[in-house]
Amino acid sequence: MSITESEEYDIRHTTVQDMSFLREWFKTKGMLHWYPPEDEELENFIRIWIGFCRYNASLTATIKKQPVGMAVLYLMPYRKVAHHAMFQIIVDPEYQKKGVGYSLIRNLKHLGKKNFSLELLHAEVLDVNPIVSLLQKLGFEEFARQEKYVKEKGKYYPRILMECEL
Repeated sequence: MSITESEEYDIRHTTVQDMSFLREWFKTKGMLHWYPPEDEELENFIRIWIGFCRYNASLTATIKKQPVGMAVLYLMPYRKVAHHAMFQIIVDPEYQKKGVGYSLIRNLKHLGKKNFSLELLHAEVLDVNPIVSLLQKLGFEEFARQEKYVKEKGKYYPRILMECEL
């Protein structure tokens, strides 16, 4: 039985109290490589992420009520573009590659379609991010690529934009 099939596993709406877990995961060595902010920009990034919990647009995966992952829908504020949203996800390194990310994204897709009438979900990732294969498995397809998107320690990394119809 996988972790996500266990009775101890649950997915709930994110709360402000989850912020400390999000901060801890982002401070894990190497984690920020996969996300846009630098260390000094991290607090603002976390506040924006957690801010979407007031709209119930963020989910937290838990095991024994302890957060092990989060995913957020960045809802669009304008009606003309409110039919799609970008999302981000993070999973505690201890629980990566154990089905938590898959479960969070599936639930986030359902949340987006049912609660926010989303038609498309977008992901923006570095092209070497291990999550790319998971996104493909969940129906996401690459629709754009931007070379030299991230510059980190003098080295450039391309990003790919992926989308999934809900």
